[in-house]
Amino acid sequence: MSLQPDYTTAEEAVKLINSGDRVFVHGAAMTPLRLVNAVSARGPELRDVEFIHMHTEGPAPYTNPEYAGSFKTNACFVGGNIRQALNEGTADYIPIFLSEISLLFRRDILPLDVALVQVSPPDAHGFCTLGASVDVALSAVETARIVIAEVNPRVPRSHGDGVVHMSKLHAKVWVDEPLPEHGGKPCGEVETQIGKLVATLVEDGATLQMGIGGIPDAVLAQLGSHRDLGIHTEMFSDGIIPLVEKGVITGARKKILKNKIVSCFVNGTQKVFDFLDDNPAVVMKETVFTNDTAIIRQNPKVTAINSAIEVDLTGQVCADSIGTYQFSGVGGQMDFMRGAALSEGGKPIIALPSITNKGESKIVNMLKPGASVTTTRAHVRYIVTEFGIADLYGRNLRQRAKELISIAHPTHREELERLAFERFKVL
Repeated sequence: MSLQPDYTTAEEAVKLINSGDRVFVHGAAMTPLRLVNAVSARGPELRDVEFIHMHTEGPAPYTNPEYAGSFKTNACFVGGNIRQALNEGTADYIPIFLSEISLLFRRDILPLDVALVQVSPPDAHGFCTLGASVDVALSAVETARIVIAEVNPRVPRSHGDGVVHMSKLHAKVWVDEPLPEHGGKPCGEVETQIGKLVATLVEDGATLQMGIGGIPDAVLAQLGSHRDLGIHTEMFSDGIIPLVEKGVITGARKKILKNKIVSCFVNGTQKVFDFLDDNPAVVMKETVFTNDTAIIRQNPKVTAINSAIEVDLTGQVCADSIGTYQFSGVGGQMDFMRGAALSEGGKPIIALPSITNKGESKIVNMLKPGASVTTTRAHVRYIVTEFGIADLYGRNLRQRAKELISIAHPTHREELERLAFERFKVL
């Protein structure tokens, strides 16, 4: 499609951004890279422009050292593209539940001047959609003074709340580029074994929450004989598609948006973007809905499957830092761990390999100095590694230590037993 009169270039569009502005950047697969690059190129002429976003894809040139006086970054979730800048002290991180990020904008705690987003082309009535990422982007579009959008025919047209009329867009840039893809790798032996164990905890009629990656995909691969599973999650990927096609995922027993797949963003390969496109079975909502504990708990048998970096012998879960090194973010883990725990028949699950790629134990006596506690020991229930399932609910500290050591890697159990004896006296 050629450039039309009401479209402009990215370079022209970002001239609407002024020094001192706070700028939201649409995240995940919907990151508007052309706009990001265009505003970054204005670094020499801008000062104190603040970027705020969740995880974004592609380069983040505004974090480059030469733009130290021009741009600053406030991330609500840390992706690989800003991790180095953050840990070198040239970017910042806001610890916050995914369910509450939109409130920063709607309650004018961090009011937005500009929102940079990517949308699907308008329909006959002039309505675009926020595609694969409604999450906190809708609140940004609805509250920012200026909205600048890439309009991309590769963006899936999604059903749900992420509908934006063209009249809301102050500048539009036509872009015809594929969305960034993730996934598609076969599950390894460890992930497959974890998937089999977690699958034993999933009951027929359960409502699932899980993310992207080897372990979620491995779990989904083991659910082919289940019945009437539902999806209410913050995100999903390619792994659910075979289960939808087999009739395993129906949502028939859900109470909230029955028969619908509910999510706030989608990441994966082109296959999942095609699945999302104009699919009325998928309802894309804001995080204030998908991650609201009061809503999550109303569904039956909510089974929340999340991951961790390490778990200590009392059950404290660190999922977003390696010691003081900020790796990702709080995200929605606690939203769903609590929601699952309060759901009738619900099961909050943390699933992780027993060791790191370097052979270090992920079941540890104490978290690394400076490590953050993502899920507290009072919220945790099931911990799963390839060596088994530890149910910590109602267990005292000594019992927890024993349970966790039993699912640690065999090469680390003797040392963990020694440390547990020193700490708890009896094991």
